[in-house]
Amino acid sequence: MTDEIPAEAQPPAEDVGPAEEVADEALPMPLAPLRPSLEAVLMVADQPLDQISLATAVGYPAQEVADALVALAAEYDEQERGFELRNVAGGWRYYTREEYAAVVEGFVLEGQQARLTQAALETLAVVAYQQPVSRARVSAVRGVNVDGVMRTLINRGLVEDAGQDGEHGATLYRTTSYFLERIGIVSLDDLPDLAPHLPDLAEMEEELASSQAPESAAAPTEESSDDA
Repeated sequence: MTDEIPAEAQPPAEDVGPAEEVADEALPMPLAPLRPSLEAVLMVADQPLDQISLATAVGYPAQEVADALVALAAEYDEQERGFELRNVAGGWRYYTREEYAAVVEGFVLEGQQARLTQAALETLAVVAYQQPVSRARVSAVRGVNVDGVMRTLINRGLVEDAGQDGEHGATLYRTTSYFLERIGIVSLDDLPDLAPHLPDLAEMEEELASSQAPESAAAPTEESSDDA
């Protein structure tokens, strides 16, 4: 007589439910190793990419991508590559290493002058530190009409419309994310503090008011956009 094993003593058969099957099928399947994949995508990017966009592109979890980006940046620094991987304006992008910038500039520009003039740099600095700010305010700070220079900064993508002043209706301007990218910072909080280099704000306001009072009827001379 054959001994029978009670049903409750038999090991239960594995039961894979539909939900588990769907979960397994939904898992992303990376097409290639993580680091080379990130390098390939970043090589063709024309703007900084955040870790979520990169994770979607390469098929890896966002945290793994974030760790790999930091590791790649450190690896390039250690190997003293001619380029570096930087986190700028909320995303990652390759940049020429600073000590080789002159070599690249000479190759790309071929002797052409592409830098902003002093007038444009001064105007851009006023916008960066006082934004959102109107053209009239920038002109008051600089002591000259800046319409032409502002147009140049807008055309170059460094400054953009930031709405209107609720009190006077004047158009306000601010710097763009491209501005952050070009100067290599993540946010405006990273701008250097101007306090040690400026006189007291109240004194500046009084000086501006006194210098403009006798000439209130005369408009300041306009700077040509060619100056920028």
